[in-house]
Amino acid sequence: MNALPRSRRRPSLLWHLMAWMLGALVLVWGSFVILGYKTGVHEADELTDGQLASVASLLLNVRVQGGVGQELITPLHEPHGLHAHDYQQSLSVVLWDEGGQLVLRTGEASVPDFGIGQGFATLSLGPDGRAWRSFTQWSRDRTRKICVMLELQQRDELAKDIAGQMIEPGLWLLPVVALALGLAIRRGMRPLHELSDEVEKLDLGRDERVSGRHALQEFLPVVHSINTLLDRQQQALERERNLANEVAHELRTPLSSIALQAKALGGELDAQARHQALERIGRDALHAGHVLSQLLALARADRSMQAEAPETVDLAALARQVVADHGQAAWRRDCTLAVQAPRRLLVQGNAVLLEMAVRNLVENAIKHTPSGTRIELQAGMGAQGGAWVQVCDDGRREERPGTASPADSLHLGHEIVARVMRAHFGRFSQPAAPAGFTTCYRVEIPGGAFVSAG
Repeated sequence: MNALPRSRRRPSLLWHLMAWMLGALVLVWGSFVILGYKTGVHEADELTDGQLASVASLLLNVRVQGGVGQELITPLHEPHGLHAHDYQQSLSVVLWDEGGQLVLRTGEASVPDFGIGQGFATLSLGPDGRAWRSFTQWSRDRTRKICVMLELQQRDELAKDIAGQMIEPGLWLLPVVALALGLAIRRGMRPLHELSDEVEKLDLGRDERVSGRHALQEFLPVVHSINTLLDRQQQALERERNLANEVAHELRTPLSSIALQAKALGGELDAQARHQALERIGRDALHAGHVLSQLLALARADRSMQAEAPETVDLAALARQVVADHGQAAWRRDCTLAVQAPRRLLVQGNAVLLEMAVRNLVENAIKHTPSGTRIELQAGMGAQGGAWVQVCDDGRREERPGTASPADSLHLGHEIVARVMRAHFGRFSQPAAPAGFTTCYRVEIPGGAFVSAG
């Protein structure tokens, strides 16, 4: 089956970064737009208020004898391309003398009440109640009073126009900045894509590694982790290949012997030769069966490591049970089997796997030592709170030339113990044997163990 396109397999990191970048950009940009709009409105208000005060000051310092009639007012020429409010054509001026007599009036605003106070105010004038922004002031000698007015609607239009022109460049610039940032992020992620392509093209069968020649400094830990994982994978594959070769070699010998002995039984053999052939067939069959049982134990260990949850295990009780189960086998080989362990030794682990490991150590000691060997299973608490179990003997491993290799010559039993210890983050080793023994194999389980005197 062809691999799914990258975009359908997983969300894209590029679009993930783009979404967060655009979200942050819109948030910041929106804040600036709102601030710019409010600033534009405020500046427009100050601009119009300043214009009203300036016109009032100008006219108070000019001797005005009177104005023309409303029908004779000359309209201002509107320059091309400017809005109606750009020059504030609707300014209205009302000038009184000290007695309240109207001296000058210009503009569309109705005449306000002479009694209005000095300063800025918002007036509602005329039959339609139109709102006007006004500035009123007396002359220094208080012989004249002036009121300059601007229709509030035009003032608001001016404010909106100024504010809009302040934020318009930002609105146009936002998509441009977003596009530029998107292209920059896409280009900046090219080393990551190159690294991904290099990892995707790796061939585990050829023992390849990630070169990291295109990786940036931030990618170096990732490259190192990938290469470390590949090294461990190659080591595991090498162990499996060696194990498969050893298993094939170990099975080839008994199976070939069984085939030869079976062929010999088809010929003319005397009673003694026939008995020896049958005995050899039985021995080789047991040998092959033991190898297969060890392989099944390896497979069971792998399944248990993945499927079963840890539990509290009493290693001391487990050790005594294993020794009791192998008492008959030790007696048949004239070996002595003993246990030296505290009353209780509790650890967190998998009971089935731990029993399998201890059982393999005891079986190896019984099968591969001479008759009359003293075997002792010892257990205790480690220096840092862990637990340990070791099987020691005072014999030597059998190496008889000219005979078939022992059933565990390929160390399947030790491989099982090592895998069980890896599942428990422990260690399997062959330490120096204590006084009175020649060989010792030890497993250590870190943490989670404690001794109870019960």
